[in-house]
Amino acid sequence: MNLDLFSAENDFIKLDMPDADVVYYPELFSRNQSDVLFETLLKTIDWQQDNITVFGKTYPQPRLTALYSNNDQSYSYSNITMYPKPFTKELVLIKEKIEPISQITFTTCLLNLYRNGQDSNGWHSDNEKELGKHPVIGSVSLGEERWLHFKNKKDKNQKHKIKLQHGSLLLMKGKTQEYWLHQIPKTKKVIRPRINITFRVIK
Repeated sequence: MNLDLFSAENDFIKLDMPDADVVYYPELFSRNQSDVLFETLLKTIDWQQDNITVFGKTYPQPRLTALYSNNDQSYSYSNITMYPKPFTKELVLIKEKIEPISQITFTTCLLNLYRNGQDSNGWHSDNEKELGKHPVIGSVSLGEERWLHFKNKKDKNQKHKIKLQHGSLLLMKGKTQEYWLHQIPKTKKVIRPRINITFRVIK
């Protein structure tokens, strides 16, 4: 699969967010590339559903996840510790596509499978200690479009949202995780599954 065909890494939108560096590439992969990647990852990734504990209550996480890496470093969040499997060839292709844009060599990716509109990801920052002070997160979306919401940690009136489309890349850098929270909210619409591949550096 040649991921250089029909790509549009020169077409991007920089979000107007203070104390953040967020850039959106709406058509990084062509429609055909995106379709093939989505179907392949859906079938071949070793998806799992962990239990999550919030405010003393434990319940199944409202999405499926998987961790892949080029090393053996675990990743912990929300009282969950994940252990990686080796990158698949499709993940390597995606990784090599976004690294020149991000100017970062990623070691690890956390994948999320949102099976329907009731699968979600609550307000959070990607600020775990394994990621360092100002991590670079490269987030590739495949499948159904979903809204990503941002809100400032100090000024709750500072809000943004963006619809993440099939084959897009969202790059979060700088102080974004320090000053902003983000979420994928639930929706009552009947929608198809979405896969989100979030690349990061864990040394």
